[in-house]
Amino acid sequence: MSGPTWLMLSLTMQEIFNLDQEFSPSPGDPVIVIGGAGVDLIGRLEGELRAGSSNPANIRTSYGGVARNVAENLARLGQATILISAIGDDHNGKQLLFQAAEAGIDIGAVLCTPEHPTGAYLGVVNPDGVLQFALDDINATSAITPDYIHSHADLFKEASLVFLDANLPKDTLRTVFSLARKARIPICADPTSTGLADRLRPYLDRLHFVAPNSGEAEVLCERSIENHHPQDAIDAAKCLVRQGVDIVLITLAEFGVVYATSETSGHIPALRTTIVDPTGAGDALSATVIYSLLNDIHLDDAIRLGVTAASLTLRHRGTVIKDLSLEMLYDQLVI
Repeated sequence: MSGPTWLMLSLTMQEIFNLDQEFSPSPGDPVIVIGGAGVDLIGRLEGELRAGSSNPANIRTSYGGVARNVAENLARLGQATILISAIGDDHNGKQLLFQAAEAGIDIGAVLCTPEHPTGAYLGVVNPDGVLQFALDDINATSAITPDYIHSHADLFKEASLVFLDANLPKDTLRTVFSLARKARIPICADPTSTGLADRLRPYLDRLHFVAPNSGEAEVLCERSIENHHPQDAIDAAKCLVRQGVDIVLITLAEFGVVYATSETSGHIPALRTTIVDPTGAGDALSATVIYSLLNDIHLDDAIRLGVTAASLTLRHRGTVIKDLSLEMLYDQLVI
């Protein structure tokens, strides 16, 4: 990555979230993470993809899902984290829960449903690590109903903030936003995909942090980002800020990351690095920024740490770095 010029974003969590007026999260309070969890199956092609034929590839499995990935990253960083998700009554679900608990995630609010299998994601990447296509089965998240969220309403009263992904049913999203408002805690979100991003549009003025990719950002702000062009993306990020989002990060793949708040905006070029596995890098970025802001790390450093976490995850075979720590990120800052 060429060295970017950093604007000093001397904003802490308190300043960004206007805590003196509305919110007062504490880093000692848990983060509630709500959304998808499942098994990732990722195939990295050894050569050019040939349709209608078996293709040589390196194939790996791990546990994934945007919400689950964010929860694990937060827990690895030392943040108390509660996962609200749904798994199937099957072997994959039981193993997922065991691994999540080992990582330090509070799994007491994860629902086991007999109606659907544990979620699954199938991705195929080319020899350079670029995603070619993906399939997902997230039907288990339909079991996360408004009633189920209401049954865990007490968790909101003790939380520092809520992170959610757009896999949730629309009625459930509405319930989460309502409970978070009553508990006076901020909400952070990931649009998850271009097909789901539209579910967040009614709540932009109630989001404190959102981290779409360029395609998802186009859906959220209804404007084009031509060829991942950074200036187009900055304009889109500013558009989302004008609609009420406090912090916007838009990931642009090989073109880096742009960010915007009501105070400032900028572009961070991508690090030139070998991509072992692209899955989970954006989730590492989001989790690290959230953790940093909760712990009163200024936004400039929070983004630097987040980009470092994403870069390390790209070079890691799996969705989450098992020995992730704040010390590791500071030791390996890439910008």
